[in-house]
Amino acid sequence: MRTLFFILSGIFLLVGCKSQTEHSPKVKTGAEVLLDEHLGELNGKRVGLLMNPTSRVDGVHMLDTLMSLGVNVTSLFAAEHGFRGEAGAGEKIEDGIDQQTGLPVHSLYGSTRKPTSEMLENVDLILLDLPDMGVRFYTYNSTMGLVMEAMAAEGKELWILDRPDPLGGDYVAGWTLQEEFRSFVGSYPIPVIYGLTMGEIAQMAVGEGYLDLKSPPSLRIIKAEGWERDKIWPETGLEWIAPSPNLPSFEHLYAYTGTVIFEGTNLSEGRGTTDPFLQIGSPTLAVPTTALKKLEQKHRVQLDTVSFIPESIPGMALHPKWEGERCYGFGISFDDNYKQTDPLQLGLDLLMLAKEYDPNFRITSFANKLFGINLKSIIDQNREIPSWTDDVASFIQKRKPYLLYD
Repeated sequence: MRTLFFILSGIFLLVGCKSQTEHSPKVKTGAEVLLDEHLGELNGKRVGLLMNPTSRVDGVHMLDTLMSLGVNVTSLFAAEHGFRGEAGAGEKIEDGIDQQTGLPVHSLYGSTRKPTSEMLENVDLILLDLPDMGVRFYTYNSTMGLVMEAMAAEGKELWILDRPDPLGGDYVAGWTLQEEFRSFVGSYPIPVIYGLTMGEIAQMAVGEGYLDLKSPPSLRIIKAEGWERDKIWPETGLEWIAPSPNLPSFEHLYAYTGTVIFEGTNLSEGRGTTDPFLQIGSPTLAVPTTALKKLEQKHRVQLDTVSFIPESIPGMALHPKWEGERCYGFGISFDDNYKQTDPLQLGLDLLMLAKEYDPNFRITSFANKLFGINLKSIIDQNREIPSWTDDVASFIQKRKPYLLYD
């Protein structure tokens, strides 16, 4: 059936999507490779799962597939947004029971973010299939590191079911995280955009000593197949499944790469609307069309003036900034022409535009945690934003021993 699916997918791409005829067949995720090649190696093991709604093969969640195949799944672990993806950004996750299976769900985004000995008592290994977004501030890579520390301390195995970096493996941008701004939205001294898969981050975190490890971890990476570093998500042939409630499409992720910085301001980043991170505004922002047109030409994106009213949306945005008030600002559209735009630089340029045209603009210290430098001081003092060229060049050399894909 899977072979037939690949054939039909290839025909569809050839006939119906002329612009994508140069793309290779669909990439196989590490989860697919596990099911096809390594399932028998789970026999006799008590298996924990650290996954979310994207953990699917042929449309079926890995939890359901593994249990139907007789794998002894004993515990579930929930990162930010929950195992089933029912929680919005920053919402505390509680321990509980998965209603569909009756299995215990241990929260790694509540009172504790590292698995305790008690949580791990009933597992021999954990299968981690979390979608890293290729950006340092997306918290799943932080969760991965804490889980690896805990599993190493207990002498247990961690298997990472790898998958492509949605932004591609060649796009590296932003400053290396400065130690004073280390937090759960920035755990490792790497650039904002690092061009690594979760498996590659894991290898680098171990090799470079980023983790608190008393003994070497028992780490295994089940590689994805068919992915090349220059492929961004739309080129993989894989379905986009929202990794978190406010990233419903790849376009939202691409904008989020840069416009996430508005989370560190008093402007709305679009939470509480259907287009978070694709529209930015406040009640007092008034950007002239001429200014937007200049940035359009620079970044080859479409920028339009918009107005919107943020509202509470359960499971997506509770009490967003400027809730119930009309905001004015700009909307972003890439028109599928992603590779011609540097979204991190776009976010910074839009930030400076908002500072210029919103008389009540305010940047907060959270911006420093997001981008890893003292951006608040730089903006407040009207200093020039520093280049990240040297940081990127140094990192590209440092990461070479840990790359798993060409």
